[in-house]
Amino acid sequence: MNAIEVNNLTKQFGDFTAVDHLDFEVENGEIFGFLGPNGAGKTTTARMLTGIIKPDSGQVKIKGIDIQRNPIKAKQIIGVVPELSNAYTDLSAWNNLQFMAQLYGIPKKEAKQRAEELLMMLDLYERKDHKVKTFSKGMKQKLILAMSLMNDPEILFLDEPTSGLDVRSARLIKDMLLELNKEGKTIFLTTHDMEEANQLCNRIAVINHGNIAAIDAPEKLKMRIGGLKWIEISFNMPVDFSDLHAMQGIVEVQKSGDKLRLYTDEPGRIVYQLVDYSRLNDLEIMTLNTMTPTLEDIFIKLTEEI
Repeated sequence: MNAIEVNNLTKQFGDFTAVDHLDFEVENGEIFGFLGPNGAGKTTTARMLTGIIKPDSGQVKIKGIDIQRNPIKAKQIIGVVPELSNAYTDLSAWNNLQFMAQLYGIPKKEAKQRAEELLMMLDLYERKDHKVKTFSKGMKQKLILAMSLMNDPEILFLDEPTSGLDVRSARLIKDMLLELNKEGKTIFLTTHDMEEANQLCNRIAVINHGNIAAIDAPEKLKMRIGGLKWIEISFNMPVDFSDLHAMQGIVEVQKSGDKLRLYTDEPGRIVYQLVDYSRLNDLEIMTLNTMTPTLEDIFIKLTEEI
């Protein structure tokens, strides 16, 4: 049984089809990235998966439970971290967590222990008695994550969890997500941050115009869709572009800061030619890196093609 199963999921707003007959599965214990440009259908899909809005057609199953037919049972095993804070700003961090515990029927002793653990883990314990309206955006985001974990969910849905956070807070949340995943939690991550998706996700789906453009492991997508590779090189002295263009197998040469970027389908062959070229011209190679297309390159290519 998969953690999430989506079949023929469709949602329209008037004449606009936001989500168009989606089919995909999220396996137990994976971090699944859901990427797409603004207006592609990401948020609408996530809201249907978590039971916030109803689809016009299709089905969502959470651990085999139909979220439309048994919403309470399904929601008991998920946690949701929305992009915008939904904590009660006039309550303290501690009272927000205790309120969540009451909603889920968690016994007081267990709720107290769980809240202490989460606040310590997220570096919020010293501020536990402060009202949320005094918190920074990063602190609010960490509190929302703590609130979503109070019921110890099997599946965690996150919408842009590190958006707008400082580097330290973003890293803390990413490290925590990896730790939660190691403990067996399935994570459904909606993000605009390509590097974040590349670091965290076992698989990603790219949605565009309400359709899945591609779905696979990040590295497999890079290999399958990526196209040209490139070599980034810098020498100790300026070189003639025409010499590099003349090398067999080089498609294009671009300047990138103090480095040169050589596009090719045969990076191994080009490296040998560059070494020979540097010897013949009494040059020293300062840096040399073989690069593959980034997840951002793949994202742009996929969302331009549909």
